[in-house]
Amino acid sequence: MKAQLDVIGMVVEDMGRSLAFYRLLGLEVPPEANGQPHVEAVLPGGLRLAWDTVETIRSFHPDWRPGNGQGISLAFRFDTPAEVDEAYRQLVLLGYEGDKEPWDAFWGQRYAVIHDPDGNGVDLFAPSAES
Repeated sequence: MKAQLDVIGMVVEDMGRSLAFYRLLGLEVPPEANGQPHVEAVLPGGLRLAWDTVETIRSFHPDWRPGNGQGISLAFRFDTPAEVDEAYRQLVLLGYEGDKEPWDAFWGQRYAVIHDPDGNGVDLFAPSAES
């Protein structure tokens, strides 16, 4: 069997709130998508990121319940460590929950973790200045 990863999907409580967060990280999603039950953004390279509301999922899976634990996270690359620090600072100032403040990871990256509006971990990273 051979398959190609094509879509990463997330279930969200509030589409507009979730899309606002990801727009801050540079994803291009039109404003009219805020009220839609399913939204997709095509990423560089063709991979798609998709959002579905809880109601959309329950329309075909009525007993669906969110998981209890973080099974997936998204990672956004920045060009410099300073950009990671600034993005984290701005997102926290806007009220998003910071999980791990920026640090210099042993694997050679400046790294931080913030939560999106639905509690999903979103990693922010850049090559370390020494890399």
